[in-house]
Amino acid sequence: MNADSTMSRRSWIEDTFCKRECGKFIPACRDLHRCFPMCQVCQNLIRCCCGRLVGEHTLLETGPSMSSWPGPGTGQQEEWSVECHTQTSATDAYGTIDFQDSAGRNCHAKYVRVAVDAKAEALLQLMRSEWQMERPKLLLTVHGGTENFPLPLKVRQAFSKGLITAAQSTGAWILTDGINTGVSRYVGEAVKTYGTHDLRKRNAVGVTPWGVIDNHSDLIGRDVLRPYQPLGNPLSKRVCLNGLHSHFLLVDDGTLGKHGCQLGLRRKLERHIQLQKIHPRLNQGVPVVCVVVEGGPDIVSMVLEYVSSVPPMPVFVFEGSGRAADLLAFLHKQTAIDSWTQTSRRTSC
Repeated sequence: MNADSTMSRRSWIEDTFCKRECGKFIPACRDLHRCFPMCQVCQNLIRCCCGRLVGEHTLLETGPSMSSWPGPGTGQQEEWSVECHTQTSATDAYGTIDFQDSAGRNCHAKYVRVAVDAKAEALLQLMRSEWQMERPKLLLTVHGGTENFPLPLKVRQAFSKGLITAAQSTGAWILTDGINTGVSRYVGEAVKTYGTHDLRKRNAVGVTPWGVIDNHSDLIGRDVLRPYQPLGNPLSKRVCLNGLHSHFLLVDDGTLGKHGCQLGLRRKLERHIQLQKIHPRLNQGVPVVCVVVEGGPDIVSMVLEYVSSVPPMPVFVFEGSGRAADLLAFLHKQTAIDSWTQTSRRTSC
């Protein structure tokens, strides 16, 4: 790739994708003590609703006067929101991650930091044109527990082999939240055990909140190669990226340490991919299948959204993986039994 094309790519990415940063300090604690401006207690202990301390706000020219904030019981607390209190600017983090594990193995993954309101069309163009990902013929979107959880051996083997076999036989893309815990880690292990050794054909995409990634400042740089060790601090609330994913969309809503902002953008991307043709000569969209492994209460509402969409999206639940997956499997069986019972009664009458 020559210098002109490299500059052109840089220009397109920075013109198209943004980052978000909080531009106004609004204290998350409503019971503030009355203090003098720039009080060190407030500076070091009180966090903004975005999750940052005063000094961590790069867009604040000077620290806010604590004495000017509403006192306890005034009822004048301003509600923080992404739309009103964050500012956008050109993305400053994209390139290639060089994952380095304890065994000395290196895996590379493309990444970009994007604002939470990025356009799905632009994301797909990035993935197809800039990252050279092959046109997907199937999209497997994997949801489940984000914390580490045990999987029975048979369930783990069925999930791992089934997922990778389906992906490789159809040319599918796999979407996860890309972190090194929970179901995403099991996806990474599946890629490692059953996947191809050709990294160019590994289409496992992590859609991950920028603000929860441990040492995410190490990834800042334009068109860079960044070394990254997915070890993490067991006492930290931050998470590490899984080194067996091939691409990462790092979703930025201006918050720090808060999960969930990526889900809306991920859903938009899924819908947009669903509208794409699996082949230029065929009038058939890309099938999207949701895969559920374990998970909490939010997974149940997510599955309801998938099956209620138009057209409905099929959901594959791994029974025996625990929690939400087992509950959904039980309800599905019970519904089938009740339906069969009612049909039998009508027939007998």
